[in-house]
Amino acid sequence: MTTVTGDVIESGGSSDRSFSERVKALSLTRPLHELDERKGLVTWADAKVYPMAELALHAIDIVAIAQDFETGAGHDHVIERLSEHARQIAPDRSVNEWADVARWVLNGLLNAQHIERGFTSSYGVTSDEGRHVRLDFRFRLLEEQRDERGGLVLRASNEALNVLVGALDTDVESAQIAAEVRLRNLIKRGRLQDAKLVAEQARIRTIQFGEEIRARLDATRRNVWSVDWMETMPGLLDEALEHVEERVVMERGIAAQITRTRDEADDPVLKRVAAELVDIVEDCVRRHTILQRRLIGARAVFREEQDRQEFSGRPNGLGIDLYGGLLKPLMALSVSEAAEPVARFFVASSGPEADAPVHLAGLVRLLFDPPAERPRHAEPVPEPEFAPLPEASGFSDAEWDAAERLLDLPGRTRRLSDLLAEAAESDLENLPDLVALLAQHAFAPEARSSVRRGDHRLRLSVPTDTPLDVPGFGGDDLLVTSALIERNDERAGER
Repeated sequence: MTTVTGDVIESGGSSDRSFSERVKALSLTRPLHELDERKGLVTWADAKVYPMAELALHAIDIVAIAQDFETGAGHDHVIERLSEHARQIAPDRSVNEWADVARWVLNGLLNAQHIERGFTSSYGVTSDEGRHVRLDFRFRLLEEQRDERGGLVLRASNEALNVLVGALDTDVESAQIAAEVRLRNLIKRGRLQDAKLVAEQARIRTIQFGEEIRARLDATRRNVWSVDWMETMPGLLDEALEHVEERVVMERGIAAQITRTRDEADDPVLKRVAAELVDIVEDCVRRHTILQRRLIGARAVFREEQDRQEFSGRPNGLGIDLYGGLLKPLMALSVSEAAEPVARFFVASSGPEADAPVHLAGLVRLLFDPPAERPRHAEPVPEPEFAPLPEASGFSDAEWDAAERLLDLPGRTRRLSDLLAEAAESDLENLPDLVALLAQHAFAPEARSSVRRGDHRLRLSVPTDTPLDVPGFGGDDLLVTSALIERNDERAGER
């Protein structure tokens, strides 16, 4: 059996490709099911009542609907909307718990506990030579990216959109045409509930198509040589423009048809569903209009990036993998061996702190934004709720008296092991623990504190070369004694 890691292009027959596509489709839902499997480990709430996989689907839906070509979904927006779904599931719980559940689901979709913020699923195929080959399918569901203003937003990946529409590696253009034809037929037959579901899937296809174009343009901005602008991109842009123009015409006709149905309907439920359909289709028209504008300017993006990157030169080297190239090798070394390379890395990598560069387009838009209205009066200060402190478990007075008697050693020295053995013979259960704590506290004591308190004796303990051979205790055995404190009374001249 051969194991291959990384993103591998499968070269087997159609049956192997069909099998791998089905395995990938199952892998996309695995992170959602793992949320339900891990919810029993949550300690801050009884999370078993929440169907985490359903909440995860809602979160992907919220992000997908909020994102467009320019920006994505804000964290606060997603948590607020997802908290509403959590409230509907468990209305008797608190607002803080709903928000905590929403954050927990969002972090699970981001795989925030993993350094690469992604998921990996392993599966096997049969190679052309007849061997069993293990492949790694790496994917993400939600991603954190910077928008044009420099803010951190969430975007649904192509794999997440496939989870929503229940497909994998589907031709987006053909699927959207089929969805719109089906939508028109359902509207003619008056099946608006089914039409709403088809319209929502068509909107996801619109988002998915826009994400495909946006990803290629972003790749062009990073490295113009990574995208084929000689043959692939010109043909793709022409097909995409033709597709978008046809979709806008058809969607506007569908929106007009649904609007008539909404206005002529007497049933309030039918009128509400028709109004929701109008909103969905008009959102698709808006997204296609934005995509059309981006497609028209795509060739200008290529020319600008070609000039910029050609004059700036190609990058001389690749980025450093800090985790695999530095951290993991250092963790295998001792402290003395790792000190020098760590010091050299930080000396070479640290430098003067520089402010983030200003993005002109974002700055102009920010300057044109109207100022936020401030309230005339301050908001009321909420009354804090204080939880009662748990009762601290301590030692009883009898145990303290017995421990002081055992450790009162004027002019004598005893081993801690002997003291613990004598304490274990008493009826006081916690006496050995208290004796051990007091003896440990007597190691390098604060003499000034004892003088200020007016103590006559100071308890001292020093380690021996023999281990403490007492069940339940470890470390070095101690020699314990008491020293007399002598005071100089300046006022009376007495000792």
